[in-house]
Amino acid sequence: MSYRNIDLSLLRTFVTVVEAGSVTEAARRLNLTQPAISQHLRRLEDWLQKALFKASRRPKILTSDGELLLGYATGMLRMNDEALTRFSRPDITGRIVLGTPDLYASFFPAFKDAAFTVKIDLRCALSIQLLAEFEAKRIDLVLATQLPGIRVGKFIRSEPLFFVTAENSDAHRKTPLPLAMLPPGNLYRDYAIAALESHGRPWRLACESESIGGLVASVQSGLAVTVLTQPAVTQGLRICSGFDGVPNLPSVDLVLYQNREKSDSPARHLSDYLMNRMHMGGSGPMKNSLIASDT
Repeated sequence: MSYRNIDLSLLRTFVTVVEAGSVTEAARRLNLTQPAISQHLRRLEDWLQKALFKASRRPKILTSDGELLLGYATGMLRMNDEALTRFSRPDITGRIVLGTPDLYASFFPAFKDAAFTVKIDLRCALSIQLLAEFEAKRIDLVLATQLPGIRVGKFIRSEPLFFVTAENSDAHRKTPLPLAMLPPGNLYRDYAIAALESHGRPWRLACESESIGGLVASVQSGLAVTVLTQPAVTQGLRICSGFDGVPNLPSVDLVLYQNREKSDSPARHLSDYLMNRMHMGGSGPMKNSLIASDT
């Protein structure tokens, strides 16, 4: 009996194009040229003998076969990355200072199954503060939101943003819309205000806090709405983007900052571990079948 195997590199290109939203962005993330990305997609379609995108120019839309493949491809790549992490892991010990906004602390996979034994000191603060400490070499790794005009980090995945209210709250129906926001300079805040201004929805600042816990508390009390990523929408909260005049929001890029380390350093291996575990675990591409056609 003969077996046929799908080239995982083609699947990775396919998933990245869907996740990135364009061939141009996928090429940047995979460090490939745009013609190479297009060639990968053609090879995959030829191999499967199925059209993965509908015959339209802008935007390109996944066919039913493309939607079906997307689910399989995501699972296959996740298993591939987990297997590589599991079997290539060295026995490394040490201590690492890992910085992240408290919003992203819940994203981390359990470290008990990590390939190495390291002690992790977790430091939670706003992204801009963590990057300052990173530049001063007081933090080994930073998992944060990519901020405009700031040093570019290593892309992990995109995270869609949503306006969020309490399950039994009508705060999202109030005018002006009461907002619970992080301090000025935060990208979530900037995107929220820009979306409301563009939509013509009046707003007011009802709560300002440096911690996500403070924002969530004000939302749960029914005083305001805030902006979160989907994994942070926990019990007692619900998404209200797109309802009662509340606009939709764009996505942010989740990135990793790391100093140049030796290949066998604890920080380097933890960075690789996070990249493998978190890249395919996002909430992004499965919900969006529209891809800008820029080939």
